[in-house]
Amino acid sequence: MTKQEVLEKAKELNVKFVRLQFTDIFGVLKNVAITTEQLEKALDGELMFDGSSIQGFTRIEESDMYLRPDPDTFIVFPWRPKDGAVARLICDVYKPDGTPFEGDPRYILKKVIAEAAELGYRMYVGPEAEFFLFLVDEEGKPTTITHDKAGYFDLTPVDLGENARRDMVLTLEQMGFEIEASHHEVAPGQHEIDFKYSDALDVADKIMTFKFVVRTIAQRHGLHATFMPKPIFGINGSGMHMNQSLFKGDQNAFFDPNGYKQLSQEALYYIGGLLKHARALAAITNPTVNSYKRLVPGYEAPVYLAWSAANRSALCRIPAKRGASTRVELRNPDPSCNPYLAIAGALAAGLDGIKNKIQPPAETSANIYHMDAATRAAEGIQSLPANLKEALDELQNDEVLKDMLGEHVYNKFMEGKLQEWDEYRTKVTEWEIEKYLTTY
Repeated sequence: MTKQEVLEKAKELNVKFVRLQFTDIFGVLKNVAITTEQLEKALDGELMFDGSSIQGFTRIEESDMYLRPDPDTFIVFPWRPKDGAVARLICDVYKPDGTPFEGDPRYILKKVIAEAAELGYRMYVGPEAEFFLFLVDEEGKPTTITHDKAGYFDLTPVDLGENARRDMVLTLEQMGFEIEASHHEVAPGQHEIDFKYSDALDVADKIMTFKFVVRTIAQRHGLHATFMPKPIFGINGSGMHMNQSLFKGDQNAFFDPNGYKQLSQEALYYIGGLLKHARALAAITNPTVNSYKRLVPGYEAPVYLAWSAANRSALCRIPAKRGASTRVELRNPDPSCNPYLAIAGALAAGLDGIKNKIQPPAETSANIYHMDAATRAAEGIQSLPANLKEALDELQNDEVLKDMLGEHVYNKFMEGKLQEWDEYRTKVTEWEIEKYLTTY
């Protein structure tokens, strides 16, 4: 869309307010609300905000930032009144000198997409984001009581969240999403809504919109939606499997009818790159202390660095469809990640595999969950980091991913996450009180 088309559409749809949205380094959606009288000025990139008030952005002495809306992201919120409607635009962040702000996650993804384009590739991504729906208390505060006791693919009357999920799907469709499937997941209160794959930047934008819509519609149904990876001990956590493919023109570069398992050499190198950088990439794809409570054996979460054309216990899985649908599914990311950085990181790792011809290990067809430690060691199968600190240590030593993030984001990300780890490490938990208070 052009600037003029956005202005005309806003007028035609009686839009009164526009939310200018952007994402901070830690994956939190931010927005500045303006009236339509300011829309033309905003579309010209003339609206300024204080970058020092956003965690991980800039210091107070260099705080002026400009928002440049992407006209293609203009959409009206279907749940708001039609009279005096509310729309949104996703923005890139720029510095006063007219250059992109190096701390903008959207800019970082665009940089890696441009690097792929130089090699002749276009990346497509299909995410599978899971979430929980919880009841709220009398004051409207979220609890960890699930709204149902249903299981995988269960239907009403067991699945009480079906109406909420139906509204989420309808709302997302009105906002231009092509929904492929929606169902109850394995754990009570857990759901998944899958939307059609698209190019990397569009999907990152859509993941941020998806999380925002899901939480909004849940609230309207008196429920709280959370993308926290592991809210309840003893049941499955929420992941966000990331299906990835590279295209050259209209041809899937991962497909080769004569290759091993009909995979091209590029696909194998890409897998090699993902596996080589997986431990460091975990700091970005699984960026919270809580992420590593999900990444434990026994709850279907992938923890072992291996790949397979069928086996769901491996970190990288190749789903059965071939031809244009050939893709690599990275199974460890969770929905607490910043999708711009997570997709950029996966692409940078895969491209490193292609550029440096990193051959992956042999395919693992056995169920790794059933292997003991000695068998895994004999097979050379490593594990993902056991906690956030271990992942951050790995990231510190990964030059490819550090280069992808750039100095600003790397330093701010590490600073924020090490602070988070330290806070967690020094807290006294209920578990400790229960375990030790009367014993010692």
